[in-house]
Amino acid sequence: MPETNPPHDCQLCPRLAEFRHANRALYPDFFNAPVPNWGDERPRLIIVGLAPGLKGANKTGRPFTGDYAGDLLYATLKKVGLASGEFEARADDSLRLEQVLIVNGVRCVPPQNKPTGPEIANCRRFLSATLDHYETSVAYVALGRIAHDTLLTTLHERRAAFPFAHGTEHELSSGRRLFDSYHCSRYNTNTGVLTPEMFEDVIGRAAAFVRG
Repeated sequence: MPETNPPHDCQLCPRLAEFRHANRALYPDFFNAPVPNWGDERPRLIIVGLAPGLKGANKTGRPFTGDYAGDLLYATLKKVGLASGEFEARADDSLRLEQVLIVNGVRCVPPQNKPTGPEIANCRRFLSATLDHYETSVAYVALGRIAHDTLLTTLHERRAAFPFAHGTEHELSSGRRLFDSYHCSRYNTNTGVLTPEMFEDVIGRAAAFVRG
């Protein structure tokens, strides 16, 4: 079976491997490796993000852990009943996801938080293996246009048939449901592109859908 996570010292993307190597020297206590999937082993909802943040998931080794995006994401998941425990922005806190798995489209931190097209394509094999492995899933949340696009490509869906727009729901050819949201980054919330209420609306509808 194809691996759902890259090896610890993945070399598929030379630029990202070089950036990891440099960060290991600068931040020797950081995780500094491809960040694996995290969440429920029988998820009904898969949340797809973009890539680890340098001082967030790249530091802690857990998606959306250590930066503002995780503060909003995990608080919202708790509010709608898809997480329990306490989020303390570290990988060994008591937070647990319920019916949810989180995966990034690109597993390694990219310079300036901007992966290239070839890097997104290289990492797609791990997203594909993840989607195939977790057959219990009935819905996806895509955080941002890049996550939306790489998810559709991985699922062999026509992007033109499912245009990205915040708050949109798409019924895919498999019968699964895709929910689109702007990324829960500090930039988007600081500029008013995304409010906590807008984000909760999307995650709440996804939660209701997976509960049937």
